[in-house]
Amino acid sequence: MSHERQPGSDPVEGRDVEDRCSSCDTARRSSGFRIRIDKTQAAIILCGLYIFFSLAGNIAATKVTYFGRLVMDAGFIYSMTFTWRDLIHKQLGKRAAITTIWLSAFINLLAALYFQIVVLMPAEPDWAANGGQAAWQFLFGIFETSSGPWWQSIFSLQLRIVLGSVITMVIAELIDTQIYHLWVTGWGRNRPQWARVAVSNAISIPVDSTLFPLIAFTGIIGFDAMVQMFQTNIMVKAIVTILSFWTIYLVPERPIFEQHEDGAKQN
Repeated sequence: MSHERQPGSDPVEGRDVEDRCSSCDTARRSSGFRIRIDKTQAAIILCGLYIFFSLAGNIAATKVTYFGRLVMDAGFIYSMTFTWRDLIHKQLGKRAAITTIWLSAFINLLAALYFQIVVLMPAEPDWAANGGQAAWQFLFGIFETSSGPWWQSIFSLQLRIVLGSVITMVIAELIDTQIYHLWVTGWGRNRPQWARVAVSNAISIPVDSTLFPLIAFTGIIGFDAMVQMFQTNIMVKAIVTILSFWTIYLVPERPIFEQHEDGAKQN
């Protein structure tokens, strides 16, 4: 009685079939390479880095530095938020970008209030004697408590810097969001990706560079110094934009996150 051999029943042939299938799978994966992350992971990565740039920039802004004749704060990493916001908009949509802006503003404000609580906490004598308490008070003290009630310094420079940072960030980033959205859904829809970064940043950066000094330093520095600060901030942020605009190409137009098996995007 003869038996027909079923495909793959022979061990050698079975291995050949498995190898061919494995090669096909590898070819399919390599032909459409994508990072294997879901939408939640993509949101955490993109939004987390945006919040880092924002918070680190605002903290670093407490140091004043200079390059030649240009005097500026050290928070220039904050300039990355404009281009990174574009990445969030590109991958997750306008609503996600707006939510991230408001969340970042809340986190910055919450951090400032927390640092103030730390300043008010009793300092260990040896640590304070070595300048620790004075450094914290200088960098993060919103309210001056050494010469009377805290409410006497409600309009202190530190508080104005905190409020100026948060207010300016929200206004400038929301403008950036709207300009980007109008560009990619309108006349600039088929333009190169770098153009959307250039156009949105060209409007939001001057707004940011103008509002913050006005809120934080009006009445404290002179008109000439204010104008120089405007010019320096715009120039530095423009340079950062030029150096970082290519990051818009880090992710493709299509989602970088995986989709459900039915082909619908993960919510």
